[in-house]
Amino acid sequence: MVKNMLWLSILLIIVIIVCLIGIYYVISFNTLNDLKTKIHEAESIIDEALRTKYDTLLRLSNRIRSYMENNKNYFKEYEKLKDTNISNFDMDRKLNEGYTLILKMIEDLKIDDEEINAEIDQIKRLDEKLTATKNYYNKNTSEENAIIRKFPTNIIAKIHGFKIKLFFDGKDMDDEIIDDFKM
Repeated sequence: MVKNMLWLSILLIIVIIVCLIGIYYVISFNTLNDLKTKIHEAESIIDEALRTKYDTLLRLSNRIRSYMENNKNYFKEYEKLKDTNISNFDMDRKLNEGYTLILKMIEDLKIDDEEINAEIDQIKRLDEKLTATKNYYNKNTSEENAIIRKFPTNIIAKIHGFKIKLFFDGKDMDDEIIDDFKM
């Protein structure tokens, strides 16, 4: 009888340990999935905002060309961006360069047009949205990367194919490159 109670106690302890491991596994997997979903949502918002910003910049460039005497297309490089295969980070950088060029041209040509001002305001709102979404993306990427690196969640992550992600700016904080923050 004592021997049976001992085996029953050992079996109960094993069942409790297996249940605790299972609970930890489910919680870790759900946390990784939640972060993956948040990152994916942020990527979608960034994609949409970049497309809208691109379209707005093209409209602005056409409108500005109508104010120019030579009607030269200074935005040809930016018009081809949609056909190139570049990352969202590179697209964001190029669009910011184009926006800076447009602001400079508006200032140089001394343009005061209500429609152009409305488009500029829209770009400012898009930039605010992009900044907030990039911060959200980087925060969740940082959390996910931290979980993936820790034991024992690194095993769960490996089983389900979770990998370390780069931040929105394309930087890898774990590599040997020390110039990550230089522009």
